[in-house]
Amino acid sequence: MAAIIEIKYFNTFTLYKTNNGSEMPIWNSSRGIPEDLGGYEVVPNTNDANNWVIEESRITGGYNNTSVDFGAKAYIVEEDTNASFLGNSLIYSGPFNSRTGINKTNVFSIGEDITKSADPANGSIQKLYASDSNLNVFQELKVSRALIDKDAIYSAEGGGSVTSSNLVIGVLQPFAGEYGISKNPESFAQYGYNQYFSDKNNNAILELNRSGINEISSYGMKNFFRTSLDFIDNSISEGYVVGGFDIHNKQYVTSLQGNPTLNFSNNNYYTLAYDSKYNGWVSFYDYEPDQMFSLRNEFYSVKTLGLGVGSGVTTGCQGGCGPQTVFQLLAGSITGNIEPGATIRGCLATPCVSPYTILGVVASFDSTTSILTSVLPITLTNDTKLSFGSSAGLYKHYSNNVDRSNFYGVGHSSSISFVVNDNPVKSKSFLAISYEGSSGWNLDLNAGMTSDPTGDDFSIVTQGWAETQDRSGGIPSYYEGRYTIVESQATSAAASATTSVVIKNLTGTYGAGADNQVLLPVGSAVSGNGVVLGTVVVSYTQATGVLVLNQDLNIAINTMLYFNAVVDGSNYLAVFGSSNPGFINQLYKGFNRKENKYVASLINNSRVNEGEVNFGEQIAGIKGFYVNATMSTDTTTNPGGEKQLFQVSTTYTQNNGY
Repeated sequence: MAAIIEIKYFNTFTLYKTNNGSEMPIWNSSRGIPEDLGGYEVVPNTNDANNWVIEESRITGGYNNTSVDFGAKAYIVEEDTNASFLGNSLIYSGPFNSRTGINKTNVFSIGEDITKSADPANGSIQKLYASDSNLNVFQELKVSRALIDKDAIYSAEGGGSVTSSNLVIGVLQPFAGEYGISKNPESFAQYGYNQYFSDKNNNAILELNRSGINEISSYGMKNFFRTSLDFIDNSISEGYVVGGFDIHNKQYVTSLQGNPTLNFSNNNYYTLAYDSKYNGWVSFYDYEPDQMFSLRNEFYSVKTLGLGVGSGVTTGCQGGCGPQTVFQLLAGSITGNIEPGATIRGCLATPCVSPYTILGVVASFDSTTSILTSVLPITLTNDTKLSFGSSAGLYKHYSNNVDRSNFYGVGHSSSISFVVNDNPVKSKSFLAISYEGSSGWNLDLNAGMTSDPTGDDFSIVTQGWAETQDRSGGIPSYYEGRYTIVESQATSAAASATTSVVIKNLTGTYGAGADNQVLLPVGSAVSGNGVVLGTVVVSYTQATGVLVLNQDLNIAINTMLYFNAVVDGSNYLAVFGSSNPGFINQLYKGFNRKENKYVASLINNSRVNEGEVNFGEQIAGIKGFYVNATMSTDTTTNPGGEKQLFQVSTTYTQNNGY
């Protein structure tokens, strides 16, 4: 049935006051009625500061003038003024036409069907993305496609077709698979027809393309993502899955970041990249971005760095917990640096809601007393969790203006791990390793190369079960593994039974300086009649010939003394006055260069195991069916420069009998 609605309207006029150059103002009234029709002089609009506009219901705008009659102004009274939040629904406004200037983006007509709801069982809508002429809708547990300005028609046989419609938002068509974006819309990234996002509920990283949803985390990384996506959450709040597309390398980059309440350290994250060309995850990275994006073939990230980066928990407020500047922090909760100028962020909600609220700025922090002082008064309570940082910085990746493997001003080493498994069913003894590429690579200095583990054995010593494996020592790079031997000799100028003696006739393999001073490095081993084993040089003064040792001597005059020192490359500058002296006889305990390849022997460094006939260090190479290895860059060879690695290989012999 029809409804009668009472409406009101208040007529108004727009009055323009302009200046035509005289002292008298010109009132243009409605600014469109010509003079010959009874209007006023119309002065062109100028940028004169004396011009202005008013809206007035009184014709001349004078004080107490008669107002025009009130006409009709339509309005509707909304009886239910309570706001409602529908997390699973879409709503659209009126159009915006940039050509005509019509802007109805603030108009939501309740007389039209302008809403479309998705299945509430799939959770709230977290992300919308316009793809071609459709709208992709990402819920927590489902991804759907909303048809725009068209609808789907289905036949009795179940087939469907798309037809035009006057509906702005048509039918929601779900993609196959029980996947969603969880509550991590920050993981979304797009390139071409492909869209990438995470589903933390399914421990998966996903790719949406024209064929549907593809679980790319299953490409050799299923166990990793199953563990790491669980790792970033805790019982209080959730972590982040930051995503971005690296246009430079054509890779999707995701950063799994633990919530600050879980771990305040800078190491609770994994950043890695997926390449659709190879259908695989190609690299881990040593940076933790807040945001990532690409622009004009360049890849950028945003990172909040601080004058101070740390954390703490309040335990008490000096003089009460009202607005104040002095707070006591729990000493055991403090990590990192808290420096003046750092931003104070606090967890004020229960449970904590990320990101933390910005509260103020650090004035000072006393690490001895754990007392924090803010610049302006802030309000905290006991047990308030705090974090400290500074403003965000924009970083351009792959720039030639910074060192390689440098992220946010911090240098990192690059590494690659691999398995050598040629003929894996045969037991082998791996004797040597070689690689082709640039100088500056070493074999993991801590772990070396390790073989496949044995089965569990019960240890009488530890009273527990454990696996054992053969292990080599680490191998330094070409330059970090270089050394030389400095040999010299002299005779005593007098007998001595103390730690000091005057020597003469010093000769040796190397001389330094204009006077060809023979080198006698501190720490050189000393031998000769009357010299106790383990005696080394403490100091030598060339001008006086005074030699000081670490142990007493028992020598006569003219006793021949011999000196021997192994000088590592890291000590070249101190001993020879140059980091790269050209006059020494260079030896290599790490990788050596032969025929443009870098080679080294594998020295067994395995611990002694029960039941062994020959202990590990008595055996050349390491035994196993296959071996694991990690090659990494050093910090000495061309710092910040390019280092390439083309191939790594081993030399082995096959063990007899099996």
